[in-house]
Amino acid sequence: MDGTLLVPIGLGIVVIGAALGISKFAAAAAEAIARQPEAADKISGVVQLPLFLLEGVAILAEVFIFLMLIL
Repeated sequence: MDGTLLVPIGLGIVVIGAALGISKFAAAAAEAIARQPEAADKISGVVQLPLFLLEGVAILAEVFIFLMLIL
């Protein structure tokens, strides 16, 4: 199997994994805010850091996959 055929599969796996992770964080935050609306600012502040880290890891994985294609 040629390496160029595996690049779209790798990108798809990265995107699906990132989407699942982000959706779990967002669902948990929405549920927590629904239970305690007065703590919405604290909850959204705590959730933002892991979301940014998860998104950064997904972008790095996509860059590495493209580098494997080029090199």
